[in-house]
Amino acid sequence: MRNRNSRSRGKNKQDPAVQVIPLGGLGEIGKNMTVLRYKDEMLLIDCGMTFPSDEMYGIDIVIPDMSYIIENAEKLKAVVITHGHEDHIGGIPYLLRRISVPIYGTALTLGLIQNKLIEHGLRADLREIEPGDRLQIGSFKIEVLNITHSIAGACAFAIDTPAGLIFHTGDFKIDYTPLKGDPIDFQRFAEIGRKGVLLLMADSTNALRKGYTPSEQTVAGTLDSIFATAKGRIIIATFASNVNRVQYIMNLAHESRKKVAVSGRSMINIVAIASELGYLDVPDNTMVDIGKINSLKDKEVVLITTGSQGEPMSALTRMASDEHKSVKIKPGDTVVLSSSPIPGNEKTISNVVNKLLEKGANVIYSDIADIHVSGHPCQEELKMIQMLLRPKYFAPVHGEFKHLHTHAEIAKSLGMPKENIFLMHNGSVLDVSQNAARLEKKDVPAGSVMVDGLGVGDVGKIVLRDRKLMSESGLIVVVTAVEAGSNYIVSGPELISRGFVYVRESEDLMGTAKVIVTQALEDCIDRGLTDWSSMKSAVRDSLREFVYEQTKRSPIILPIFLEV
Repeated sequence: MRNRNSRSRGKNKQDPAVQVIPLGGLGEIGKNMTVLRYKDEMLLIDCGMTFPSDEMYGIDIVIPDMSYIIENAEKLKAVVITHGHEDHIGGIPYLLRRISVPIYGTALTLGLIQNKLIEHGLRADLREIEPGDRLQIGSFKIEVLNITHSIAGACAFAIDTPAGLIFHTGDFKIDYTPLKGDPIDFQRFAEIGRKGVLLLMADSTNALRKGYTPSEQTVAGTLDSIFATAKGRIIIATFASNVNRVQYIMNLAHESRKKVAVSGRSMINIVAIASELGYLDVPDNTMVDIGKINSLKDKEVVLITTGSQGEPMSALTRMASDEHKSVKIKPGDTVVLSSSPIPGNEKTISNVVNKLLEKGANVIYSDIADIHVSGHPCQEELKMIQMLLRPKYFAPVHGEFKHLHTHAEIAKSLGMPKENIFLMHNGSVLDVSQNAARLEKKDVPAGSVMVDGLGVGDVGKIVLRDRKLMSESGLIVVVTAVEAGSNYIVSGPELISRGFVYVRESEDLMGTAKVIVTQALEDCIDRGLTDWSSMKSAVRDSLREFVYEQTKRSPIILPIFLEV
C-alpha cells in the first residue's frame, strides 16, 4: 500500500489538476490573495492590502497586482473571504472597480466590506455565509468552518475540487476558552483529515514562536485587575476589529457602573457595524457620547480608542500630543495599550508611551503586563492542525519567507516528505492532483500596486525615488524666462529652494549658484546649443556639481524655462 504522504514519480494525464496561485501574502505580511483554478473556472480566496513601508513616501496603501485576475475576469466565479481584517478585505474595492463578482463572507466580514464600498461609492453582490454552510461555486464545493482569531466571524474553508480537497485555514489560533463564540470543532477537522486532504494551506505568521498562543482569557484577567485598581479614567487603546475584547471591556464597565465612550474613526465604525449585526451587545445605559465624558466623574469614565500602534493621526496619539478636541490626558488616568507592537512600530509606540507618562498617566503596555495575545498560532498549534488534517501536500502561507520556511520545517519534523512541501512566492503556480504536485516554471504577474489618493498604480519606482531624494536632500527649482524663437535669456535665472537650505541664511551659497547657472546658460548660447533639452542638461550638471562640492548634498534640480 502506497504511503499517502509520498509523491508518485509518474503523473496520470487523466487525473484532474487544480492550480493554486498566490498573488499576495507570501514573503510578506499583508495583501493576502490566492487563486484556485480548475480549467476555465477560478475561485479567489481573500483580497487584501498592506500598509506602505517607510520608503514609500506619500503612499496610502499597497494592494496586490490584480492583472492576472482582470485578464481572466470571465473565469472568476466568486471571492470567498476568511475574515474582515484589512489584509484580507482591503483590496476588494479596487477589484470591484474592474470586475463584478459575488463576494462571500460572514455577517461581520460583509458589514466591514459594505462600509468600505460605501466610502468608494461602489455596490456589490454580497452573500452571507456562516460556519456549517456548504456552498457549490462552479466545480468548487466549499465547507465553511468556524475558526478562532482576533476578530469575530473568522472561518476556514475546506474546498472540495475535482483534484481533491484543499484546506485553507485562514488566520487562526487554537483558543479553548475564547471570550465569545465556540472554539474550533476539532472533531470535524479530524473527520476531514480522515477523508483525505490533498493540500493544506496554513497560517505561518507565528511559526517562529514555540509553544502555544495564550488564550484571550489571559487578557481578560489583566483587564479585571485594571478595572479593580484604577482610581481615575480608564483609556484603552486596542485594535478596533477585536470585537470580543471590546465586548469584554464594555461588560466590565457596566459591572463597575462606568460609562463607555469610543474614539477613533475605525473604532466608531466597527462598534456601530458589530452592534447592528449582533456581534456586539452594548449593555443598557453604558454608552455615552465622547463629548459628555468631561461632565462625568473620572472614576466613571472608560474610553475605548484607536492608536494602540502609535499611528500618527490616531486618537490616542492626538491625546498624547494634546491635539484631541475632546480628551486631555491628566494625572490619575490609566492608559492601556492592549496590543503588541507590529514590527516597525516600536519607536512610534515608545514616543506615545513617553508623552503619556510625562502627563502623569499610569501607562500599561505589553512590556509590563499581559495586555494582549496574538490571533495567530504558535508551533504546537501548527503541529496540531497538521496532525488533525494529515495533508498529502503542504504549502505554508501568510508570512515572510522566514515564517514560511520554519513552518515547512515543522511539517518535515512531523514526517511529511520534503518533496511534498512547497515554498511558494507571489505569482507561483502550483499544479496539484491526486498523484503529483509540481511548480510551473513560469509565474503569473504578481507584485505590489501602490495607491496614492485616487491614483492606483500611477506611482512607480521612479516617482518613489524622486520622493526619497526630495525627502533626503530637497529640491532646487531654476526658473528662467527665454525669448521665443532665439531662446536668449530675457530674465533670471531665479533659484527657489525647498527642503535644501533656508535661503535667507544661505545667501552667499544661493548667489554663487545663480552665477554658476547663468554661466552654464551663456556657454550654451555661445556654442549654439539653444534647444531646451541641452540648456536644461547644462543647468542640472553644472549646478549639481557645484552644490555637491559645497554641501555634499544632492538635491533634485528642476530647470523650468518660460517662453516669452
